[in-house]
Amino acid sequence: MFNHLLSLLIWLPIVGAIPVLLAGSGRPNSARWIALLVAIATFVLSICLLPQFNAADGAKQLAESHVWIASLGVHYGLAVDGISVALILLTTFVGILVIVGAWEVIQTNPHQYMAAMLVLEGLMIGVFCATDALLFYVFFEAMLIPMFILIGVWGGPRRVYATMKFFIYTFFGSIFMLVGLIYLYLKAGSFDLATLAALPLSMKEQSWLFFAFLIAFAVKVPMVPVHTWLPDAHVEAPTGGSVVLAAVMLKIGGYGFLRFSLPIVPDASEAYAWLVIGLSLLAVVYIGYIALVQEDMKKLVAYSSVAHMGFVTLGIFIAFMLVRGANNLDAAKLGMQGAMVQMISHGFVSGAMFSCIGVLYDRMHTRQIKDYGGVINVMPWFGFFYVLFAMANSGLPGTSGFVGEFQVVLASFQANPWIAFFAAFTLIIGAAYTLYMVKRVLWGDITNPHVAEMKDINGREVFVLSAFAAAVLVLGIWPQPLIHLMDASVTQLVTQLGNHKI
Repeated sequence: MFNHLLSLLIWLPIVGAIPVLLAGSGRPNSARWIALLVAIATFVLSICLLPQFNAADGAKQLAESHVWIASLGVHYGLAVDGISVALILLTTFVGILVIVGAWEVIQTNPHQYMAAMLVLEGLMIGVFCATDALLFYVFFEAMLIPMFILIGVWGGPRRVYATMKFFIYTFFGSIFMLVGLIYLYLKAGSFDLATLAALPLSMKEQSWLFFAFLIAFAVKVPMVPVHTWLPDAHVEAPTGGSVVLAAVMLKIGGYGFLRFSLPIVPDASEAYAWLVIGLSLLAVVYIGYIALVQEDMKKLVAYSSVAHMGFVTLGIFIAFMLVRGANNLDAAKLGMQGAMVQMISHGFVSGAMFSCIGVLYDRMHTRQIKDYGGVINVMPWFGFFYVLFAMANSGLPGTSGFVGEFQVVLASFQANPWIAFFAAFTLIIGAAYTLYMVKRVLWGDITNPHVAEMKDINGREVFVLSAFAAAVLVLGIWPQPLIHLMDASVTQLVTQLGNHKI
């Protein structure tokens, strides 16, 4: 079984969606239980990666390779390193929580909703495992379909607009990536990522390819100015869709930079690192101010995600300045590690924040901050979790939100103190918009009679929020296991940043 563990992780949730669909709308509880069992089985399989994976080895492991399209030399190639394993664990962990979170909430065709979630989970795991560029692209594009369905069928009043905008933005970016991959294939005769990384390319070729990859992955992150699809998608998506979108799908953009931009076009990545760093700082500061004036809780947290993901791209590309400019490998490694920890942390924190907003929406059917006030008087346990996740979103020490951001700020300071200054500004503006929202929602007197009728969280909601809380606190207090899991892979990646193709 362990020889095909990665294939099992990918295809178990996808194939498991079939009996969920067959349960039909006439047996919704059967569909829910089957979906939950499949999600739990997938999570257990992902845990089985850990004893099979040697964290001290930075190379790709657990490799599988089968001829897929013989005439084109395309392989069904899978393998993982420490970064991939961490993201797979995040995906399967969140997969269980979105199934449980939607248990009573989704009443319209729950079998289809659960099936779409399982298919989406399998496709996201496929992205993190693929070592063939065409296979990566297939998984990368196929993810759009279940998410398009989730928003378009179970979304809010403007769901059609949001789904079309989401699809057009992400598909538009992917076209440039496909053109770049075709060009590389014509030069190398292979879609194998290791082969493409070793392919000699001129600076002109690298520059064109860099921008092709940048457009594709910047939309996914999303980076300014191609971020405007995200708030609309979040606002209209069902709670589970928002959780998966923020917790996992946004990470695929950062992951793409690691697998394509850095190894395949290293010289262009160095030459244009200033552009990505500038856009990252713009996300941290400018988007933070936009979040501060939002009246819709989902939109506020969506903009918050753009700002926090700015730390991921900042940490990745600041490593170029440190490796090639200052030859400071330790600081570069610190920045890259911070970016990776921030990806995992943001998955927990953003997923938890959207889950909390979903709890409120299920009771009041509004996300407008002005409609609340004094919630903690009637929902004290909810208030406890909401404040905890708000503190994590603000980067409070002791929570996961602090660890990655602090590492990136430290690395940035060694590259340029001004970069570190603007990066650290998020600790102020992030606290401002998050705590301002919490103040208006939780505290004060109850002015809305509907708030007075709200019931505190039930057992299902306690399970979901407790799981997120445990992850946020464990990673915040004891990040070493995660850092150790990714350390060798990050070290190897940082070492490769010094390689030149021209």
